[in-house]
Amino acid sequence: MRHPNMKFAVVEKEKDLSLHQSKNNSGVVHAGIYYAPGSLKAKLCVQGLERSYKYFKLKNIPHKTCGKLIIATNEQDVCRLDALYERALANGVPGVRMVNSDQIHEIEPKCVGRKAIYSPETGIVDWRSVALSYAQDFRQNGGQIYTNFPVHAFKESPENTEYPVHIHALPESVNSTPTIKTKYVITCAGLQSDRVAKLTGCAPYPKIVPFRGAYLKLKEDKCDMVKTNIYPVPDPNFPFLGVHFTPRIDGSVWLGPNALLSFDREGYGQFAFKLSDAIDSLTYPGFWKLAKKYFSYGLNEMVCNILIQRQIKQLQKFVPSLRTSDVIRGPSGIRAQALGLNGDLVDDFVIDFGKNGVGKLVMHVRNAPSPAATSSLAIASMLADNFDEMRKKHHHA
Repeated sequence: MRHPNMKFAVVEKEKDLSLHQSKNNSGVVHAGIYYAPGSLKAKLCVQGLERSYKYFKLKNIPHKTCGKLIIATNEQDVCRLDALYERALANGVPGVRMVNSDQIHEIEPKCVGRKAIYSPETGIVDWRSVALSYAQDFRQNGGQIYTNFPVHAFKESPENTEYPVHIHALPESVNSTPTIKTKYVITCAGLQSDRVAKLTGCAPYPKIVPFRGAYLKLKEDKCDMVKTNIYPVPDPNFPFLGVHFTPRIDGSVWLGPNALLSFDREGYGQFAFKLSDAIDSLTYPGFWKLAKKYFSYGLNEMVCNILIQRQIKQLQKFVPSLRTSDVIRGPSGIRAQALGLNGDLVDDFVIDFGKNGVGKLVMHVRNAPSPAATSSLAIASMLADNFDEMRKKHHHA
């Protein structure tokens, strides 16, 4: 622990920890293949992969290094795959190699393809179990966790120079501690990160635009169909990775997800709607630029969401024996994706600092989509470095 004499606390707006992105995700431990060399994602994912596996073993958290195939099924895909492989090598992805069609079949007998990247170190874990283990470590090291604490405001104390930041909860929250006094704040607010950053005078953008990803599941008697993560080669013309096969740590297999705009940042049902969230997205110029750019993609995602067989057809390119009758509808997750004013999805992790007054003592994680879970221990080290810099700059003990 870097600062054993300091007091730390976590505030969480929900009644329990890890109820949103840390819980509702694919459970993949990523190896760092996709990300631009030199980016925070590339660097922190590869570091985080190694540190995550060490942590899982230390804490006896169930996990599996089941590997991952990124499969090219046509000539255009092969060219993109070659470029992706060079990127994986540049990022230092452990054990990554190119395999031919026979080797694909050896790794995954029901799978077909011309050529594939094979990442043996890609794995699976229940990330909520990991988050709860982090919380246990935090408490054992003297940290306090306040749940039911939806942050409403950061205010500067005029008289308390030792604890200049006062964090206020919403008045109606079920909480015996409506205000916490502190020296510094680091926010990691996920689906609400842009709104929390605005409380300290940060720019309103990049804005979080929530995308709902719905999964299909293989029926229980079909879960032996695949044992490896199977992904398509990402199309650079589209913003997301495409539907894929994801084995789960509980033995189930998820297929998907699709990607649809959600009208509720924390609503996981198909028809979830929250007026303030809908207005927030629909009045943002960046959203309309994104929608115009990817109109046909969005339309196709909507059709695939309604007609399961359309999604199955995409997956049959990799596992031809898959049938619509083999699947049922599965759970959904919401991805907190930061979107710039120009309509571009923000491609890397983003750290921001509050402005003026109390804001200068607050650091915000504003964009932490996948592979943030895999990268979490490496991100924590980076934030600790930034925290030390913030302390030096503002001369607090």
